Amino acid sequence: MQTTIKSPVRFDGVGLHSGAAARVTIHPASAEYGIWFRRTDVDSNALIAARWDQVLPGVKLCTRISNEAGVEVSTIEHIMAALSGCGVHNALVEVDGPEIPILDGSAVPFVEGIVAQGLRRLDAPVRAIEVLAPVEVRDGDATARLDPSDTLYIDFHIDFADSAIGRQTKTLNMANGSFVRELCDSRTFCRQVDVDVMHANGLALGGTLDNAVVVDGAEVLSPGGLRHTDEAVRHKMLDALGDLALAGAPLMARYSGHRAGHALTNKLLRALFAQPDSFRMVVCDETMAARLPGVGVRPSDIPAMAHAC
Repeated sequence: MQTTIKSPVRFDGVGLHSGAAARVTIHPASAEYGIWFRRTDVDSNALIAARWDQVLPGVKLCTRISNEAGVEVSTIEHIMAALSGCGVHNALVEVDGPEIPILDGSAVPFVEGIVAQGLRRLDAPVRAIEVLAPVEVRDGDATARLDPSDTLYIDFHIDFADSAIGRQTKTLNMANGSFVRELCDSRTFCRQVDVDVMHANGLALGGTLDNAVVVDGAEVLSPGGLRHTDEAVRHKMLDALGDLALAGAPLMARYSGHRAGHALTNKLLRALFAQPDSFRMVVCDETMAARLPGVGVRPSDIPAMAHAC
């Protein structure tokens, strides 16, 4: 059955790129509502659907959605990953400005809040998007692809010159709460040289060594080091889940990303929905629903984050 959060949960922080204070609250919603964002600082046209066709194309450093009136919310990928990875199908996400707070740079604070409130089952079946044929998009040497699968798998490969990251590959079946156990505490990362460029262009003004993993060659500059030896590729998978959640329903597919980012994953969803024969909507029976992300998540699944590699 579809779900929503039992009661509202609030998060306070700063925007990664704006550096401005930001407050976000996840509210329960009824069946068939889906996920919507609402700007509480905007008097009219404040609602924005969390959907692939509301994403502004070409934005590479985060995922930004906009409605027809031009009202925007950016950096939604981590909270979308948390909602999807915890199995929340319906929610209203209110934010008091144009950017979701970055918190610790991962999705784990959102996951902790959602799991602490718990979920309420709603009187409506879950529908999923079953991918029937391969769909692939490219941008230079970066690729993103969807293949048929009876559950959501994410494969990801990254390759960075900085040896603190280097080449990393990981594959994960997203069923049975694996997002919460394996991915949700992995933080956004960047190279020191990229930080300098972003600062020079007025970006990442809210970024610190406490809410991002910053590397310089072989050195990890963030205090405490890494939470996982492959934290970088895990975070890319976290981002991918959040961006895939904008499909509007859970995906039954294998997603493969090679050097892919937010813009390419959105381009992939646009390619999928431009080919009606490549997918179908299915009503999930109990067996199918049990394979969706977020089913069976327990508080004990949340990483303690006390380890450093």
